[in-house]
Amino acid sequence: VWLHVDAAYAGSAFICPEYRYLMRGIEKADSFNFNPHKWMLVNFDCSAMWLKQPRWIVDAFNVDPLYLKHDMQGMAPDYRHWQIPLGRRFRSLKLWFVLRLYGVENLQKYIRKHIQLAHLFEKLCTTDERFEIYEEVTMGLVCFRMKGDNDINEELLRRINGR
Repeated sequence: VWLHVDAAYAGSAFICPEYRYLMRGIEKADSFNFNPHKWMLVNFDCSAMWLKQPRWIVDAFNVDPLYLKHDMQGMAPDYRHWQIPLGRRFRSLKLWFVLRLYGVENLQKYIRKHIQLAHLFEKLCTTDERFEIYEEVTMGLVCFRMKGDNDINEELLRRINGR
């Protein structure tokens, strides 16, 4: 059984040491991914994936018809064997630029600030009698609702979404 950890949103927070406890047991995973475009100042789309055994993916997706064979095969990882499409854009370059421009410390500050803002919003909701926090605030996510009948929440959602 393949164990995959999809940390699409939360994975960026692991750049901060205080959130790495959430990764306990990650060594048991066969793969792990996160999306820097969700919380790491990288524009859409950019996903990072780690594989314990890249060979398993290569064996599953390997397509090597005669017209794709070349003399340099095996000299370097051939990422066309890592996915169904045979090629991809160079998405990792934009992540590299963000890391170089901001550095780890500034990215940590950015994520910590968002988490502080989430807790500030939580406080605003708990001090306003019209709202309630529906779930414990986790990182930058605040699950809240208007108190009372759920019809008012559905109407609010319709208005926010413009429907």
